Amino acid sequence: MKTEPIRCARNALIGAATLLAAALASPAWAQSHSYRIDPDHFAIAFKVDHIGYAKVIGLFQKASGNFVYDEQTRALSSGRVVVSADSVFSNHGARDRHVRDSDFLDAKRFPEIVFEATTFEPNADNTGKLSGKLTLLGQTHPVTLEVALNKAAVYPFGHRKHTLGISARTTLLRSQWGMTYGIERGMVGDEVELLFELEAIRE
Repeated sequence: MKTEPIRCARNALIGAATLLAAALASPAWAQSHSYRIDPDHFAIAFKVDHIGYAKVIGLFQKASGNFVYDEQTRALSSGRVVVSADSVFSNHGARDRHVRDSDFLDAKRFPEIVFEATTFEPNADNTGKLSGKLTLLGQTHPVTLEVALNKAAVYPFGHRKHTLGISARTTLLRSQWGMTYGIERGMVGDEVELLFELEAIRE
């Protein structure tokens, strides 16, 4: 019968069209975008124990960064943050000069602290784990940050571009990078808590 091949061909066309429509609606078609961290809304803070009495809280005042990310699939392609070591600030001039010297950051020899992101593992909610490598004092070691993906929307004023807000934190042992000053005598803690708050503009 001639009608059977026609029916089969018609069914095949319908099936192909259905698959195409499903593919076009699939997250696999989502696109990754480049994001630039807004330097006016980028805060990097640290906390470290001081002789057991309290924790010193400080900031890095100069940093930049960018990453490639797909908001729909939550897949990270790449990411890089560069921090100026000599921009450290703890509201105490003599201490800041000490932190910049060879006992701590050795900012003259190693002016940049660099984090290279490798993978992002999202949780079921708006959080996840960001893994990467931190280069400090010329040494590179892996680190993992706990990340919260905050608001993602068009900015309500100013540049009015799509913006993603991120909070992140991690705790590392500075001795792993060879920064051991004050640890043995209990003057300065080995554990350093790092906190990041940022807004990233989609380009």
